[in-house]
Parts: sequence; C-alpha cells; structure tokens
Amino acid sequence: MGSWKNCPTTTPLLLSPVMPSRLTRYVLMEILKIFIVSLIALTLLILMIGVGRELLRRGLGVVAIVQLLPYVLPISLQFAFPATALFSVCCVYGRMAADGEVATVKASGISPLKLLQPAMIFAALLSPAAVYVSDLAVSWGRPGVNRVVLMSIEDIAYRVLEAQHSYTSDQGFSIHVREVSGRTLIRPTVTVHNGGANGPMKLSAREGQLRLDPESQMLLLKVVDSQVEGGSVFQSIVPGETEFRIPLSSAMVKKDISQRSPSELPLRLITGERIRQDSRTHATVGEMAAHTGFAILTSRTESIAGESGQTIETSLRQSKRRSVRLHTEPWRRWAWGFSCFFFVFVGAPLAMIAKTSDYWSTFGLCFLPTLLLYYPLFIFGLEQAKDGNVPPYGVWMGNGILAMIGTMLIMKVRRY
Repeated sequence: MGSWKNCPTTTPLLLSPVMPSRLTRYVLMEILKIFIVSLIALTLLILMIGVGRELLRRGLGVVAIVQLLPYVLPISLQFAFPATALFSVCCVYGRMAADGEVATVKASGISPLKLLQPAMIFAALLSPAAVYVSDLAVSWGRPGVNRVVLMSIEDIAYRVLEAQHSYTSDQGFSIHVREVSGRTLIRPTVTVHNGGANGPMKLSAREGQLRLDPESQMLLLKVVDSQVEGGSVFQSIVPGETEFRIPLSSAMVKKDISQRSPSELPLRLITGERIRQDSRTHATVGEMAAHTGFAILTSRTESIAGESGQTIETSLRQSKRRSVRLHTEPWRRWAWGFSCFFFVFVGAPLAMIAKTSDYWSTFGLCFLPTLLLYYPLFIFGLEQAKDGNVPPYGVWMGNGILAMIGTMLIMKVRRY
C-alpha cells in the first residue's frame, strides 16, 4: 500500500506523470476501506437503536421487527453517510500528515492539493447517493415503519394489555382491562379521545375481543353487554354482542397525494404536485375574491369576515403553506445529501493541518465544530424557508458556511 513512498525523490519531473495517478488510487482506496467498515458499524448501531426504540415504545413482536428492518435501513444510512464520510477522510489525512507522507509528496514536487483530489472525488460521487437514500428514507422508509406498526397493532395491544392491563395508542384511543384470558378482554374500557364532531367516546363492556381489519383500516372491537357514553349519544346501554369500529386510517399513508405531507413525497412526484398545489392556491384566491365581491355587491360586508369567509381564509393559508413546503422540500433533500461533500471539503484539509494519527482525536477535532455549526444553520434555514421568510435555497445556508471555511483551509494547505 505504501510502495509509492519508495520512489526516488530526486527526479520529480520523471515522477510527476506516474506518481499522481498512483497516489490518487492509494488515497482513494484508504478512504474507501475505512468508509465501508465505519458505515457498516454505524448503520448497525443506528439500526439497533431505532428498532430497539420502536420495540420498547410500541411493544413490537419478533415478526414485526424483521419486517421493520428494510424500512429502517435507508433511515439509518441517511444519518450514517455524512458522519462516516467525515470520519474516513479525517482518519486517512490525519495519519498521512502525522507519518510525514504529505511532506514526502511535497518534496517530490507534487502539490499537497493533489492529495485532496481523491477525497473530493469520493465525496462528489457519494453525495448524489446520499440524496437518493434521503429521498428513499422519507418517501418509503418512514411510511413503511408506520405501516408495519399499524398492521401489528392487534398483537401489540394484546401483548401490552396482558402485561400492563392498559394500552394507549398513538391513533387516539386507549384500552383498560381487568385481565386478559387468551384473546378475550375481561371488563374492557375503551376511550376514543378524538371522536371528531361528536367528541370523545367512552365504552365499557363485560368482555370483548380485538381484531384488525386491514382492508377498511379499522380496529374491530366485539363486545358483550356494553355501555357507551359520549359520542353521538349521551349514554346508551347495549345488551348482547355488538361490534364497534375504531378508525386507524389516519396512521396509514394517504393514497390521495394532495393530502400527503411534502416530506412524505418522493422527489419525482414533488414537481407535479407543486404545480397542482399552486393551481389550488390560485383557485382559492379567486374564491376569496368572488366571496368578497359578492358580499360588497349585496351590501353584506359583515359576511366577509363571517364563517364562510374564515373558512376560505383558513383554506388559503393552508394552501400557501403547503405550496411553500413543496418548493422547499427538494432543496432540503439535496442540501442534506450534499452535506457529505461539504463535510469532506472541511474535514480533509483540517485533518491534514492537525497532523495527528489518533483517529478519534482527529474526528473529534473535525466533527464537533461541524456539528455545532452546520446542523443549527441547517435547521434554522429550513424553518425559515418553511415559513416563507427566506427563499427555498436558504436551507443551503449551512453548506455555504462550510464551503467558505473549507476554502480557507484549502488555501492554508496550499501554503503548507
């Protein structure tokens, strides 16, 4: 691996056509080796943390955990790529500088900037892959996690009720039982916290059973001798067997693209949806203008701020907010993916200047300032762009600052 150092240094003109290409391959292979090993280790760590959190928080079974792994993988890679890219270049360039390899290359008549080219090539190729993984994580990974959890809700509920006699779901309902006998709930009490226009509803029964209906996306509760309070009626006693339906569709990925959050849409669909959302916004503006004009013509100006006017105004405000988010989302994903490049752009020259062969010292020296600087700027730019206070490309604020710092460090390396 270090055979290039054995070349004579007294004839740089003869070496210059051969040595750079050999040097580029050497540095690139060193970066790739460390990157692959550290990526596997960090991804496995994030996978265990992510799956373990879902296991503890939602009580998933073994089958559900296995089904969850493919969806958690792109989410894990989304966060692992920038850190492992920075770690690999810090290790390689910190060691090379500490071992005197940088000085040897410079003495051979080759600029130290030539050493940075493999890192930049590596980061430039990695960044589009990181954009794709980020897109896959938000448009396929997260909805897939929600789908697995939803399809396992029956088993989760029984497992938690058997252990704790109480289960509270993220879908807006809770169940309390005296005990669980097989698949039978003894003295269940079900509270639906969000009953829509009818308000909360509380149901108690002598016994009952839960069953998931995946087609209707409903949790079916078959009860015996039940009593209902709230909802559409104040109180009702229902003898015999009765089946109640608890809707779970809010947790599923909405099939109507206009109802889905921009953060859940793949990049290939965002452009078309952005055009359609802009059309909806213009239509709502026209509806508001027509409503206002009609109120003035009929001398009923008080209706402008009435219930119908407020409804149109709320719809217009939501439509504009969604349109802004649709414009911002592609910039966000590309900025996040290309953070790999800018992390390397700063980390490689900084590690070369630091001259330490201790991997963790070099990584800490590079990653801690990057972490404290980049992520707050990224989050700040993202929030401001979502609120419409800055243009969508404001999410690149953190990348821009890193580019400026990296340029200054590279100029310092050039004078090295």
